[in-house]
Amino acid sequence: MSHNKQRSPLALLALVSILAPACVRGPQVSSMPTLGLRRVVVYRNGVAYFERGGHVAGDNVEFRVRQREVGDFLATLAVMERGGSSVQSAAFPLPRDPTQGERAPSPDERRTVQMRLDGRDHDLVVGYMAETPIWRPSYRLVLGARDAQIQAYGVVQNLSGEDWRDVQLSLVTGAPVSFRSELAEPVITERPLVTDRGEVIDAVPQSDTTLANEPSPQPAPVVTAATTPAAIEEQEDLDDGADGDEGRANAERRRAPRSSTRATASGRGAGYGLRGGAMAPRPAQPVADRVANYRNQRIGGTVGGYVGGRPGGTSGPAFEGPSRPRSVASLAAVAVQGGVTRYDLPVRVTVPDRSATMVLLASRDVPGERLYLYAPDAGVGDSTRHPFNVARFVNRTGSMLERGPLAIFEAGAFLGQGLIDPLPVDATAVVPFALERGLAVESASTYDVEGARLVTIRRGVVQIERFRTTRTTYRVRNGMDREARVLVRVPTPEGTSLFEPPPMTETANGAALVPVRVNARGRGEQLVVVRAPFAMSTHWGDPQAIEAIRAYIQGGRAPRATIDALTAALELQEQINRFALERGELITRRNDLQTNAQETRDNLESIRRNPAAADLRARLTARLTQVSADIDQVSRRIVELDTQIGERRVRFSEAVRTIDVDASVPAPRANP
Repeated sequence: MSHNKQRSPLALLALVSILAPACVRGPQVSSMPTLGLRRVVVYRNGVAYFERGGHVAGDNVEFRVRQREVGDFLATLAVMERGGSSVQSAAFPLPRDPTQGERAPSPDERRTVQMRLDGRDHDLVVGYMAETPIWRPSYRLVLGARDAQIQAYGVVQNLSGEDWRDVQLSLVTGAPVSFRSELAEPVITERPLVTDRGEVIDAVPQSDTTLANEPSPQPAPVVTAATTPAAIEEQEDLDDGADGDEGRANAERRRAPRSSTRATASGRGAGYGLRGGAMAPRPAQPVADRVANYRNQRIGGTVGGYVGGRPGGTSGPAFEGPSRPRSVASLAAVAVQGGVTRYDLPVRVTVPDRSATMVLLASRDVPGERLYLYAPDAGVGDSTRHPFNVARFVNRTGSMLERGPLAIFEAGAFLGQGLIDPLPVDATAVVPFALERGLAVESASTYDVEGARLVTIRRGVVQIERFRTTRTTYRVRNGMDREARVLVRVPTPEGTSLFEPPPMTETANGAALVPVRVNARGRGEQLVVVRAPFAMSTHWGDPQAIEAIRAYIQGGRAPRATIDALTAALELQEQINRFALERGELITRRNDLQTNAQETRDNLESIRRNPAAADLRARLTARLTQVSADIDQVSRRIVELDTQIGERRVRFSEAVRTIDVDASVPAPRANP
């Protein structure tokens, strides 16, 4: 007995340590009386919308909420009740009283929120938001001869502390704005102290009222997954050619009771409902219309997983990749609201606590192909010499595809994996999944500053735009026995662009995809020019400025008066430049002549007392005379040029004084 008493404290400690996590891991929100969990909508921003419902006989409902969830619960609590709301109040305790030295509750401590009702009988649906792991997409792409098949799955994790049993599950793309709300935390703001001096307000602040200019828009119809597979298959039998007794027999057979897991939500009238946390009407929808909604998602009908044979055949099955769903009823209904896409699963699902599930969202035939992409990646060393194998497809699923992994199949084989970025409807994805060493790519680049485009002329200052140009030649060698189409990814950072891009060039985010076709065992080459503009201020005498002004005049965009003024000023500037060039050449010639004259004088001085050098002295004297005459002639021309240059500079200054050009502003059209 004494031995057992000594061990009892240890046993008690062990029991507490075992039970403590279970207490902490309780459900985020529970209610008394119990309102069953009916609907879960999981978003991509770390929250989910939960919907509970049931019959309540009493005048209050108590919710037990984790402390860290109280703020979100109160901020998003929405109550719908058949026959009108009977909610009077929702009372909740404050976290702590700092003035009394109370401790703050732990995040997992349970708090009671009491919702008071009027009356005894209530048919309630209660919705609220709570933190939940984001759902994550996963994709399969099956490449065919002419197109491709895309399958989208969603992975959902349940860490809510309770099992999700037979719930209607929806997954929403995008990330609507969501934030934490500490509504249960008391906030007392500081207020200014105002003394009572008997003043009164002598002017009433004016309010603003905006009247509606258009009729209120009717609410958009909500696409839901309420249609059961039985109803869909029944309508398909009636519509798809099963006529006479056979069609009626199939319809009667499909009216047999189904499992409860395939039924719609119970206890929910047509007069209330929530879609992702927002109240919306839920009108009845004819079966034929709902079937049409599902059929719009199916392309090609029901397809099995085997082609050209059956399992167990002597030659073996021809497996072409992941199978399409047997029935379109297994696909999620897709609705677009508020800029996001919502997938509503057609059947109820069960996700136990601390577990995950992967559900099929969409399966579509889309335009797709396999080709090659040259896009050097620092993480893949050989990508500087070899292109990637890539799968390219167009998002024709009718919904946004979130960022996620993509498994690629072709001809019954797994080719590799890639990653797609968020892909809007009708956008094209190019997904690398392996290197192709049968193709080799080389490139060589040159750099230069080219071109001149007029930007502005103000107060005689000319601003032009020039281009830093990169010319890259890509040479592709094909060592395979088939033609190859290679897309060369050319980066186009902000402020750069392709100049005269080759035909069939595609634009991507921050890059351009330039096609190069290479014959089997052949070679291909493509020149790509990327330009980056930059502005610079210069003067009229700059050759680049003259080139830019001439191009602006020839473009014919300016008014006639501006063109005439620019032409006259440009002619004066060109005359000044021509005279200045001639003057510079004459100064050089005069300097040479003066040097020659000085050398001649020095030679004459050296033979001045030599009687035998009379003939040489005569020739040197004649040369000095001619050089002096040439110097005088050149000097006179330089003076003339200085006069002409000075005159034209004055005329030019007067001509450009009133010229004000902004080439970025379109010229007004002339009156006819």
